[in-house]
Amino acid sequence: MTIKKPKFKLRPKKASKLHRKMGQAPGTVTYMGQREGVETVVSVINYDENEFNVIQTNSLEKIKEFKDSKQTSWVDVTGISDEGYIDSLGKMFELNSLVLEDVVNPQQRPKIDEYEDYIFGVFKMLYIDENQEIVSEHIAIILYQNSVLVFQELKDDVFNAVRDRVKNKSGRVRTRGADYLFFALLDAVVDNYFVVLEHLNSRIEALEEEVYDNPNSEVAHRIQDLKKDVLKVRRNVAPMKELIGRLEDTENKLVTKDTKLFLRDVKDHCIEINESLQIYREMSMSLMEMYMSNMSNKMNEVMKVLTIMASIFIPLTFIVGVYGMNFDNIPELHYEYGYPMVWGVMILMFIAMLVYFKRKKWL
Repeated sequence: MTIKKPKFKLRPKKASKLHRKMGQAPGTVTYMGQREGVETVVSVINYDENEFNVIQTNSLEKIKEFKDSKQTSWVDVTGISDEGYIDSLGKMFELNSLVLEDVVNPQQRPKIDEYEDYIFGVFKMLYIDENQEIVSEHIAIILYQNSVLVFQELKDDVFNAVRDRVKNKSGRVRTRGADYLFFALLDAVVDNYFVVLEHLNSRIEALEEEVYDNPNSEVAHRIQDLKKDVLKVRRNVAPMKELIGRLEDTENKLVTKDTKLFLRDVKDHCIEINESLQIYREMSMSLMEMYMSNMSNKMNEVMKVLTIMASIFIPLTFIVGVYGMNFDNIPELHYEYGYPMVWGVMILMFIAMLVYFKRKKWL
């Protein structure tokens, strides 16, 4: 699954945000991410077994109608940098101030919190953009009795398949409640982790070939980038197994027994993903070791050739040096065939040393 790279304003310096956050009371809504400038858009999908409606509105009064609707409502909020609007929307949904603080904090690690009237979860949505780079997007999902409230940073997401299932009445989603929709969204997030794993595996295989065939500084940089991406994915994905396990074991009335069976399948996927990431982590580390080993072998080959060349020319240099000395009483200087004899000796020595090196398998 490849998603177009989103357009948004990156904030290169987080220090100003951290400085702004310091000293504020807990529960203060302060956006801590780098994707400012994304317009806040609210889309509501309201459905039951027989009806299906899609409404796009930012009106709090209109959205409030779906909060306690008898039908199932999926309220999807894109763009969380508008702190005032998010604060007002959260208060309308009666969210705890600490929950709202986590909603607008992309630095928050994945978590699950259970409250009396809702279940709050923070997750990391991963996908591949058009530049074949891994995009990590902060997402918060809140389960109510008859509705699911979703906050995400960007318009792009991994929920198109869920939207199609709701629209086309395919699968169980139209006949079940909000807790099944909550599961379906989690399942979509986890399933897309496999796409990211496939991307990482392809990069590892390509780098393995390059490390053997053409180790160079560019390959070393790409290996380092791979290690960083594997660690980033592992940091965002590793907590999911524990979180899904908590949902599976919860006694909260918002999650039915039937939905827990499906959550167990998601948990199995998380176990498989974590095992694969551990393997990829070890493989990425071994790639650098292979690179260093191949570079060392390459250097050894160069040193071997230079050593052989030096070994061949040392005796020849000795012979030339002897006959280059300024003495009159060197007998061979006055021989008629002295010059060709010296050349003949040097050529024979050259050939003999090559044969010797060849038999030793140094060449």
